[in-house]
Amino acid sequence: MEFSSTVEFAHAARTLTRAVSQRSLVAPSFRCPPRLVGVDRTIRRRATQRGADPVVSIRVKGRPREAVIADMIEGVVISNELAPPAADRLRNELWVVMADTELRAAS
Repeated sequence: MEFSSTVEFAHAARTLTRAVSQRSLVAPSFRCPPRLVGVDRTIRRRATQRGADPVVSIRVKGRPREAVIADMIEGVVISNELAPPAADRLRNELWVVMADTELRAAS
């Protein structure tokens, strides 16, 4: 099933940002679509006064919801430069957060 709108994408981004912040990790900014044509996800670092903030751009249109969420979660892992087993643990935790959010929205 596809995301029905960018509002749904924004909700997923807020949910992930909250979950990542609660774990004292860097929460990237999420945008759609990527500037590069033909790619599903890009990650760049935007220079700020604090340093370099990660920006994860995701192509939403025409893609399954699970693929978009997977790209968002992977963007968090890459932004935080995590390696296994910490990366695997975080992926699992974020999938649980997103599944819980989905179940609450469906009820």
